[in-house]
Amino acid sequence: MDEHDLLAERFEENRAHLRAVAYRMLGSVSEAEDAVQESWFRVSRSETSGVENLGGWLTTIVARVCLDMLRSRKARREELLPIPTAITETAGDPEREALLADSIGLALLVVLETLAPAERVAFVLHDVFAVPFEEIATIVGRSAPATRQLASRARRRVQGAGPAPGADPARQRRVVDAFLAASRGGDFGALLALLDPDVVLRADAAAVRAGAEAEVRGVEAVAHTFAGRARAARPALVDGAAAAVWAPGGRPRVVFRFTITGDRIVGIELVADPDQIGRLDLQILRG
Repeated sequence: MDEHDLLAERFEENRAHLRAVAYRMLGSVSEAEDAVQESWFRVSRSETSGVENLGGWLTTIVARVCLDMLRSRKARREELLPIPTAITETAGDPEREALLADSIGLALLVVLETLAPAERVAFVLHDVFAVPFEEIATIVGRSAPATRQLASRARRRVQGAGPAPGADPARQRRVVDAFLAASRGGDFGALLALLDPDVVLRADAAAVRAGAEAEVRGVEAVAHTFAGRARAARPALVDGAAAAVWAPGGRPRVVFRFTITGDRIVGIELVADPDQIGRLDLQILRG
């Protein structure tokens, strides 16, 4: 096996970890996949003979790619709406790290949207993946003490804005059931009442290819997207959380993941990638 093939093999061994890092930073399955792929392009063109900790080095690369994507995303939004808007490898098991990241849930992603790119990177890398501040400092271009302050500031905002722990699953199920009923019946008023004013709808690359918009923001825009739709969607549980699924012939084709705070839906993610759906703990319910 030549050096390039060996590097590709090691990269694949770390892919689950890199995808988990990218997803928690970007909040989008399709963008996370893009970030991991871009990281491979950079890695494949780099000299790796002097790298002692390949896993940590790969984490640094994917974090820098994500930081660039977050800054680009923020710049695009400010062009459209000119209003100011607010490494070492961890324990070593990529699958365990991915499960740790998944346990945080989609609700955190909504809160992370309020953070500046450098804050988001510092918080995710340190608080989720236990990367030392000295390593993160080289990524965000700050000193270690300044990076620590970034993460601390982000942590305070997350703790202050995040949803309360121990959310009531039955209550969330009622919200999802009401959303599906309003969507099927084209009840625009009911949809407005169920959606948070700042609700965000995101679709993965597979859903976009099928005709969905990559991102829709705001209560009226999201309500229009679903009014009169979702007739064939059925309630479901995804990783134990209230969700919905379109499963013609019993085969899941699109999963609707919801982030719910109180009685309002603050985030919806459409997952249509078969590989991603296959990795979900999905249970289709009656109704």
